[in-house]
Amino acid sequence: MSKLNDLEIELESSTSDVDVPKINLMGLDRDAMEAYFASIGEKSFRASQVMKWIHQVGVSDFAEMTNLSKTLRLSLSENAEISVPDIISDNLSEDGTRKWLLKVPGKSAIEMVFIPEETRGTLCVSSQVGCTLNCSFCATGKQGYNRDLTTAEIIGQVWLAKHLLAEQYKTDNRIVSNVVMMGMGEPLMNFDNVVSAMKIMQDDFCFGLSKRRITLSTAGVVPKIDELKEACPVALAVSLHAPNDELRDVLVPLNRKYNISELLAACNRYVADSQRARITFEYVMLEGVNDELEHAHQLASLMKTVPGKVNLIPFNSFDGIDYKRSSNSRINRFRDILHNNGVIVTIRKTRGDDIEAACGQLAGDVMDRTRRAEKFRQSRAEKIQ
Repeated sequence: MSKLNDLEIELESSTSDVDVPKINLMGLDRDAMEAYFASIGEKSFRASQVMKWIHQVGVSDFAEMTNLSKTLRLSLSENAEISVPDIISDNLSEDGTRKWLLKVPGKSAIEMVFIPEETRGTLCVSSQVGCTLNCSFCATGKQGYNRDLTTAEIIGQVWLAKHLLAEQYKTDNRIVSNVVMMGMGEPLMNFDNVVSAMKIMQDDFCFGLSKRRITLSTAGVVPKIDELKEACPVALAVSLHAPNDELRDVLVPLNRKYNISELLAACNRYVADSQRARITFEYVMLEGVNDELEHAHQLASLMKTVPGKVNLIPFNSFDGIDYKRSSNSRINRFRDILHNNGVIVTIRKTRGDDIEAACGQLAGDVMDRTRRAEKFRQSRAEKIQ
């Protein structure tokens, strides 16, 4: 027998006992689910049946899927699974905001937040463990970065929230009416998984959310904004935070790669086919940094070049940062200048800051492979000394 045959036999024997990981059906959008059932010799309509069981009914045990044959249910239990992140902690704010810390593989944890309002319920979902970017005022960025979340880990947050909130509010009516990709991470840096998750959110056999009820927030990854328009156009929010490149280079370092002019051009392309669509520009208010009169006038000039509205966000502080929240009078003055220049402007109400669930405070528990968190702590120690 040849050495080649000997090697083939050795490889076969060494891999025959290896357990093949089960596929997590939680993370399959319609195309992927139909492809999966085709691969096991089943009709494509099985995809709709299983997606409805998982996302609408909330079933995670194949044995409960009674409109599937016993043979198929047994096959699925042997080769597939339905799993979501584990809950580490569940905190409720005085204002009704609810924040969960969720365990994900890799000795890390992510956070998601639900914000109840009179006319809607908004779920803030994470897309990465930590963040690839390093915006100077954001707690998530200071935690560093570990990895992208899978589609199953992203949509698993929505699944968990839907069923946990149904228990809290004692109703099966839709409690999560809006989803915002504004949690930990830069969504467009995890493009494929985020798009797949948003398609599941929109699917009528899953969560049935319209495109306008899903908002993706980005710091301005210009090429991916163009890709998003083609792949899964949803409402777009841009973390602007500065009206000129010199200041934005400091606050949002990604600006050094894609400056404000390039970013606004991408925003115009994104809404070019719709007369009603507007981009939401997020602007965190930092005392003495970006809240001066000249900044307001500069921002008003920028807004004349793109269909957009501005959301002013009072800064939410966290340990180890020197920025301070602008006073209410300065925020109101800033708002009035924008308004008087014809800009649609709102001031975001701070929610959940007593449980560190407010904008910019989500930090989770990141096994930081960038060493950014360690460098941040060292820098702080040197300043104290």
